Amino acid sequence: MRILAACLFALGGAMGAQGAERVVNIFNWSDYIDPRVLEDFTRETGVKVVYDTYDSNEILETRLLAGAAGYDVVVPSATFLQRQIKAGVYRPLDKSRLKNIDNVWPEIAQRLSRYDPGNAHAVSYMWFTTGVAYNVAKIKERIGDKPITSWDQVLKPENLRKFADCGVYVLDSPEDLFSITLNYLKLDPNSKDPGDIRRAADLLSGLRRHIKKFHSSEYINALANGDICLAIGWAGDSFQARNRAREAANGVEIAYVIPQEGTLMSLDSLAIPKDAPHPDEAHLFIDYLLRPEVAARNTKITNFANGVGASRPLVDKEIADNPAIYPDAATMKRLFTVTAPDQPIQKIVTREWTRVKTGR
Repeated sequence: MRILAACLFALGGAMGAQGAERVVNIFNWSDYIDPRVLEDFTRETGVKVVYDTYDSNEILETRLLAGAAGYDVVVPSATFLQRQIKAGVYRPLDKSRLKNIDNVWPEIAQRLSRYDPGNAHAVSYMWFTTGVAYNVAKIKERIGDKPITSWDQVLKPENLRKFADCGVYVLDSPEDLFSITLNYLKLDPNSKDPGDIRRAADLLSGLRRHIKKFHSSEYINALANGDICLAIGWAGDSFQARNRAREAANGVEIAYVIPQEGTLMSLDSLAIPKDAPHPDEAHLFIDYLLRPEVAARNTKITNFANGVGASRPLVDKEIADNPAIYPDAATMKRLFTVTAPDQPIQKIVTREWTRVKTGR
């Protein structure tokens, strides 16, 4: 998932009451919606969807903070949402226009409220974990029948080196990797202490020689094609890789695991920039995504759990019963969330992440 691209859905072409074409401009992660949902939205409402994609929160944030980006609906991750709200980037939602707001999953909405008090500016879109995806056959060749169950098998250089010859990709995401590493080191995964961040960077820097690439989307096809054997990635993406391998019938079997020490739970949300040129259409689009049947379709395509609790009975059983996508209660207790660092700490995070990626 998540290759920077732009696609234009020139659908419909209906005119508004004043004779002007109705449009909604969406900026979302790539491969993160069922394209037919966009088509059906236009068919039903007459609102044309202009749809652009990105592959990192940093890209979205740069566009938003530069001003006049022209987007009506964006999909920030919760930590970025938190600091963007403080920066005045978003307009409050008019919940009177969201007749499907009662369909949201209360527990997920409560977790999102940690970043957006009162859920005033955003609603949950998808939520997911960060774990380990791997090529079952290639990993078995290197470590035998013991499956990957622990971060020990990935975060210790002597263990990760066993997989270097068949290819390792890691998310280009300091939020994910630093919090997971801090938790692995038995430190607060949400720590903003510079010393803790450096300790996490020290450990990760020691892995650099065994990592083929840091990227937040290319691992999907690389896993599916058998080009790499292991990735630290997101649950939904990992199952997309599995499905692509199955469709290709290439003999590649992909597994995904939430390590026993626990991992990061992330939330992506739907929000409306304060300078959105079409706020009415933005509310209409968000409300459409809150329909249970629409949310279930998006989960089927993306393999990400959605934030619409009422959709759960409509989600394909293979996905709804998969504990790596919809974790059970015991696993949920081992999932943690993190908040956004302030600017001084963010500078340290950025600097230390550059050190991780260069191995210096």
